[in-house]
Parts: sequence; C-alpha cells; structure tokens
Amino acid sequence: MSLTQSVRTLVLETAASLTGYAKRAFMARTVNELLDGTPYRAQQELGWNRTTLRKALGEARSGIVCADGRKVVTGRKAAEVHHPKLLDDLRSIVDGQSQADPSFRTARLYTRLSAGEVRAQLIAQKGYADETLPCEQTIRNKLNALGYHPQRVQKSRPQKKFPRRTRSSTK
Repeated sequence: MSLTQSVRTLVLETAASLTGYAKRAFMARTVNELLDGTPYRAQQELGWNRTTLRKALGEARSGIVCADGRKVVTGRKAAEVHHPKLLDDLRSIVDGQSQADPSFRTARLYTRLSAGEVRAQLIAQKGYADETLPCEQTIRNKLNALGYHPQRVQKSRPQKKFPRRTRSSTK
C-alpha cells in the first residue's frame, strides 16, 4: 500500500510533535499498520531512521521500554550545589566594596576587589576550605552573574576649561 500525500503529511507532523518513547511507539504502530511492518519502506516513504524503527518495533513486540539518553544529566554540578550559601557570602563581601557607575548611565556595579581577593576573603572571613572552594575563574563568573564587575571605576573628570573665543582666534 502506497501512502497518499495527506496521510504522509499527517504521519510526519504527528511524529514531529512527539518525543522519546511516545514517538517510537507511534512509529512502530504506523509501520505495523500502514507499511506491513517493514522498516525499509518507512525509511523510503517517510524518511525515518531504520535503527530507530528497529528499536521501536522491538519495544512494541516485547513491551519493554528501552532507556533513553535524554534523562541522563551529565556534567559538573554548579558551585551553589556544593556550597549553598556561596552566593550570599559573595554578596556580603562585595557589597561593601562596590560602587555604581559615576555617570549613572548604566546600572552596573563596579568593585575594587578582584576574584582572587574575593576568594581569599571567603577563606579568611567565611571559613571556607581552600580545597573545596571553586577556582578564581568560577568566582569571577559568579560575580558577573550577580551583576558585579571587578574593574576599577574611572572617576568622572571635570570638563576642561576652554579659553573664551575671541574674534581674532582662527578656530
């Protein structure tokens, strides 16, 4: 049986709206009902991957759902997971040393402390261990995320006093 264009569009749009096991279950039902259980025909007519179809048909046949890689959370946990009070401690150290932009053009807060100095103060004042505390780069990233920018603030300069122009001046 060959699929009409409207059926093909319906099947592809429905499959695109699903994910994971639900999508594979739909694909298996579609292949079994419309394409005589042949993954090769589904690949030719619908553009579906035969490896995925093999997995879907196996799940439908056995009733056992295969594990997806989507549920696996990989990567390193954030520093706040290891040190729940880290952000509050960063704020308490940096707030006393921060200053607003003197021209008030932006809402950025500048601080005189570098990330290394903030890390040293976390160890000295807040009692963090040197081995468990994140590195300087991580603390710099956390400071930037909190809105603090470890830079010196350029003081606002008064305007130069320009000499009064006279009629005889060329400029």
